[in-house]
Amino acid sequence: METTRRKFIQYSGLGVASLLFAPKAFASSFSTGEFKLLRNNVGYFTGSGGTIGWLVNKEGIVVVDSQFPDTANELIKEVRKQTDRKVNYLINTHHHGDHTAGNIAFKDIVEHVFAHENSKKNQERVAKERDIQDKQLYPDMTFKKEWSTKVGDETISCSYHGRGHTDGDIITHFENANVVHMGDLVFNRKFPYIDKSAGAHIGNWISILDNAVKKFDDDAKIICGHAGDGYDIVVNKEDIKAFTNYLEQLMLQVEKGITAGKSLDDMKSEMSIVAGAPDWKGKGIGRSLDAAYIELTEEK
Repeated sequence: METTRRKFIQYSGLGVASLLFAPKAFASSFSTGEFKLLRNNVGYFTGSGGTIGWLVNKEGIVVVDSQFPDTANELIKEVRKQTDRKVNYLINTHHHGDHTAGNIAFKDIVEHVFAHENSKKNQERVAKERDIQDKQLYPDMTFKKEWSTKVGDETISCSYHGRGHTDGDIITHFENANVVHMGDLVFNRKFPYIDKSAGAHIGNWISILDNAVKKFDDDAKIICGHAGDGYDIVVNKEDIKAFTNYLEQLMLQVEKGITAGKSLDDMKSEMSIVAGAPDWKGKGIGRSLDAAYIELTEEK
């Protein structure tokens, strides 16, 4: 364990130093995940939970999502070895705990926590329901549709496009680096969690993805929240199209089942994958079927 820790400090410490003083490609793997530069001082961190995105340059620090306190602290420790600056912005793509529970680790070192207004409401609601208000660091800045800022030579823009995975998901674009963080709006070959309790809507989610494919060019590096075993969390537009197809086929198959008089339980017993989207497999299809069934019956 100590050997792993020493390697972590050695490799990831060097990685952050290269970002601050002589940016170049690097990758560090350690017990809790991977810390990797993608382009122009922007990269990602995989630990436990939704993928973290980051920007570290001579003028500032931006972090997208925070996972859990332990993995958030691993990220913070390595950055703090190189600079005493505060984090300018901690951006939450949405409210789920595997993306925001680590917010509290940034309490004394972040200037602003930023999210869509619905995400903040959801964070507050869930924390109250679970009686964990004391473990939260809520956003102090929110927006409705679009927001943009500059940190050094990088422009960071956030946009909201309506209900998708929840009713508070945003897309974050590091424009000069052309790196996009889509949070849980994209699950790469992994069954998605579709949070109806927080306003998820599959139909509009499909539209969000269609528009993202039109908006971003083929050079964009797109960070997604989760990926299936053996698949990357950095995807391209073809991967987004594949996930869009999964959601479309899900709705089509559930609608066919309803038309044929099948119950939700019938469909759960019969379906282990969605016909037309076989790359999405393993455990977890039940949550997709639940959400599609609700959208096609109860919400009509």
